[in-house]
Amino acid sequence: MPDDSSLADPSFDPVAGLKHYHAAIDVLDFATIEACFAADADYVSDGIGAIVGRNAIMDAFRSYFAVYGDQKSKDEAVASVSPRVAWSRWRLEATHAVTGARLDRSGEETVLFDANGRIVRVEVKDDPAAQ
Repeated sequence: MPDDSSLADPSFDPVAGLKHYHAAIDVLDFATIEACFAADADYVSDGIGAIVGRNAIMDAFRSYFAVYGDQKSKDEAVASVSPRVAWSRWRLEATHAVTGARLDRSGEETVLFDANGRIVRVEVKDDPAAQ
């Protein structure tokens, strides 16, 4: 995806955008999560593959949190990569609501924003030991 940083709002902070998105996830504020995404966004994850479109992404979020509603996540590091790209190193723990199985994951996430500050792409890479 080309980086059209010349179109970016110079006051936009991709780290703040990423933190806002993660804060909404932490409290399961689905309306705010949905508002973070552009309509044609895509989400690519080692764990789930590729999801295209805000509606499909939100369906996946709702399904996941119906099973792992107790998820606790933490960003260990967050950085700006470019005027519209932020990166995080994360770790999470959750319990499967039916089986009680523990989920422990960690990895890296890169989030790309459009000129309006909406997420257009999320790339999640799990650490090899977590896959």
